[in-house]
Amino acid sequence: MDFLCKLISCSGYQDQHPHTILYNILSRQESGYLNNKLNRSTATHNCHCEQRKIVCLKDPKATCQVASSVLVKTICFLRSLPSFCQLPSADQSSLLRHCWVSLFVLGLAQDKIAFEVTDVPNSSILRQILLGPGPTEKEADRPTLAGVHKLKTCLHHLWNLDLSPKEYAYLKGALLFNPAVQGLSALLFIEGLQQEAHRALREVIHLLYPEDTVRFSHLLQAALSLQTVSHSLVSELFFKPVIGNTNMLHLLTDMLFVQ
Repeated sequence: MDFLCKLISCSGYQDQHPHTILYNILSRQESGYLNNKLNRSTATHNCHCEQRKIVCLKDPKATCQVASSVLVKTICFLRSLPSFCQLPSADQSSLLRHCWVSLFVLGLAQDKIAFEVTDVPNSSILRQILLGPGPTEKEADRPTLAGVHKLKTCLHHLWNLDLSPKEYAYLKGALLFNPAVQGLSALLFIEGLQQEAHRALREVIHLLYPEDTVRFSHLLQAALSLQTVSHSLVSELFFKPVIGNTNMLHLLTDMLFVQ
């Protein structure tokens, strides 16, 4: 019953259907328990219904096109690095699987890609009542407003830092060559490559901002925040409208290794 109260409070159902049987049952003045729940939900409105909303791109055709372009640039960046191409193919695949989302978001930031989302219509009230409040397995992977907000926060953080092209390149290298990825066979070599990327990033920061002693740490913090963006969010939001049910990791592997 608590779920029904929250559902009505959050969906605007009360205003749209003030005389339905369901509404009359739930809103009877003598039912103090239900009224207290409704009042508490209305007063705070912190049931996170907005954040759980499933969303999609407002202009999928244009946005998916530019997103695909960013992804191609990301794969081309990897293939242009001799140090990456010299790694065993299994290590290349592992690093790609771990970092492709972070590199893609860096690409969105570097190309100044902005996008808007819109709500996906909710399933009917009756269906939610009968099946319960939890998302289905399929819905659990779909983009939510909260996920998009996290992604946009990362983008705005990077834009506020106003990275130079070299800073973007070395930050990508620092994210790519991650010795923490499990199962790497060339672990020491990859660790050395990450250290080299950090050293190069420090040098370019010192050259561009000689008085800024905290920029390096700010850039690394921004890079770490990218790892909070989920693979499913990026795949579902930017690429599923184009590739359908094609496995994203299989597609990336083909792009990396197929000539």
